[in-house]
Amino acid sequence: MTKFLLAVHVLAAIIAIGPITVAASMFPAVLRRALADPPDPQAASWARLLHRICRVYAVVGVAVPVFGLATASSLGVLTDAWLLTSMALTAIAALLLILAVLPRQAALAAGLDTPPGPAAPTGRAISRLGMVTGLFNLLWAIVTVLMIVRPGSTTGA
Repeated sequence: MTKFLLAVHVLAAIIAIGPITVAASMFPAVLRRALADPPDPQAASWARLLHRICRVYAVVGVAVPVFGLATASSLGVLTDAWLLTSMALTAIAALLLILAVLPRQAALAAGLDTPPGPAAPTGRAISRLGMVTGLFNLLWAIVTVLMIVRPGSTTGA
């Protein structure tokens, strides 16, 4: 059963978190193209699509920690430092996605419908979103490394 849980956990991470990291990373550049002079209407559609991908896969991504906890329980490593650290970083990444990345994407995508002016997305807001997205991606990269290396684990490499 452990191998099945681990397989589902890894597949869920690849299928759910992978698209979020890629779509979220692409969003700022596509948004800049949509706001360029002259604006690119196709880029605006792409920005909305990338935001929708992030939103949908964030919901699917709930399977990653669920199956991760089941796998850890099955392996008897729920109290290992590497796992506790991974769980904390995963929680931080999830909060960052839910409280910062998705709302900022939504606000900036909504700004595509407003004429240029104070309500339109600014380069600074787009840059801040890029920074937050980069931090989100960095957290997932660290979690991935911890999951592979498992420092101090008797089952690690």
